[in-house]
Amino acid sequence: MSDKPDLNAISHDLFAVRQEKLAQLRAAGEDPFRAEWPQTHVSSDCVSLLPEGVEEGPEVSIAGRVVAIRVMGKASFVKVLDRGGVQQCYFTRDALTERYDAHFKKLIDLGDFVGVRGKLFRTKTGEVTVRAADYKLLAKALRPLPEKWAGLTDAEKIYRQRYLDLVVNEESRKRLFIRSRVVESIRKFLWSRQFTEVETPALHAIAGGAAARPFETHSNALDCDFYLRIALELHLKRCLVGGMDRVFEIGRVFRNEGVSVKHSPEFTMLEAYQAYSDYRGMMELVRSLIQTACREVLGTTTVTRPDGVAIELGGEWREVKYKDLIIERTGDAQWFSRTKEEKIAACKKLELHEPRADWEDYEVTNEIFGKLIEPTLIQPTFVTHIPKELCPLAKVTVGDDSTIDVFELCINGQEIAPAYSEQNDPGVQRKMLEIQAGAETQKIDEDFLLAMEHGMPPAGGLGIGIDRLVILLTGAANIRDVILFPTLGPEKQS
Repeated sequence: MSDKPDLNAISHDLFAVRQEKLAQLRAAGEDPFRAEWPQTHVSSDCVSLLPEGVEEGPEVSIAGRVVAIRVMGKASFVKVLDRGGVQQCYFTRDALTERYDAHFKKLIDLGDFVGVRGKLFRTKTGEVTVRAADYKLLAKALRPLPEKWAGLTDAEKIYRQRYLDLVVNEESRKRLFIRSRVVESIRKFLWSRQFTEVETPALHAIAGGAAARPFETHSNALDCDFYLRIALELHLKRCLVGGMDRVFEIGRVFRNEGVSVKHSPEFTMLEAYQAYSDYRGMMELVRSLIQTACREVLGTTTVTRPDGVAIELGGEWREVKYKDLIIERTGDAQWFSRTKEEKIAACKKLELHEPRADWEDYEVTNEIFGKLIEPTLIQPTFVTHIPKELCPLAKVTVGDDSTIDVFELCINGQEIAPAYSEQNDPGVQRKMLEIQAGAETQKIDEDFLLAMEHGMPPAGGLGIGIDRLVILLTGAANIRDVILFPTLGPEKQS
């Protein structure tokens, strides 16, 4: 028999106790679910209102969730969590008279939402505190919060009950607030460059703009199948055709593929397109954008990983050709003139899983890049001129028709942002899409090609995985840690 307490039984007992308290409140004419409170300040304001060396401050009115109570007879210290952090409050029998014993001590629980009004003062330990002159129960929590010191540590519950994770895990709260500020900074940066933000459809008749397996759905009203978008690209390029020469979107995309620490079926992309630019213009854009976001959100361009490795995002970033990296890693200057069979044999010597026989030549090479090179690119690196087969939507490099004018920005061992000199020749674009589609030519987006035939300006295009960028800036270990409510399967029944 286990010595561990039955947490479900304990939770059930506490639920019953709190239901009884709710009944007592209502019997006394108090409805804790219909209350308002004038919140004039948050915890971060209180700290600024009482500078070091000052012992007394002005009156404030705060509101938030009770996350700690320390009762000491005639007085109690209460911690209240709000959007600014945690604010300490001081409740006393002298100030609150009979309500202190009859109401506060008996009916207020951890997890309840309260409003507190009173003057600021500094305790003997130097903590800025609200001396409660009045308070009000704003919402009763019927179920207890996770135990404070153990926190919410079960990975499944962290993601499935994110609301509890946000209450008890300061690190999670901070990480997801940083995400919001990063997105805000990106928007402000692009607006300052005269980009127009747009919204494009999430339902596509043809899944285009990337090589990925889509989610399928059906419209009853239109009686046809649709796909959840796998990229934002093709509709944003239609905007270029329409004369919106600097355009961007931050939106959810969906790929019905594997789940890992780096991949989620539902994730957030920024895509931006600038007419009369190219992939080199996008280098300057993405470097300036990321550096600006780092300075505004983190106050620095140096990010330190959990293992202590410092990643410097300031200054200029390394630029290197894809082919040069492959030749360096394989030690074979003739690699790109080798047969596929010779390359497969070399992969075995490099201790890679043997590529499948049905792989294309470029896929064998890209396996070396993905498994042996990309994970080593810790400092910001623009990997340029990738094989043309990897992206049918970019311009072929002048003087080397085996590559395209593309870079992949790699930081911390993973791709953060690809960017192209966008293909705007409708004839070449059609041929590239036909090669990608193979026999399944019905997957070619004819409406997109029709738009291009009306004239699309030369342009540079950029995509940034917002989730991966936030992982980089916060040191998160898993993409689910930076998505507020990550995609999960049905909860398993015990």
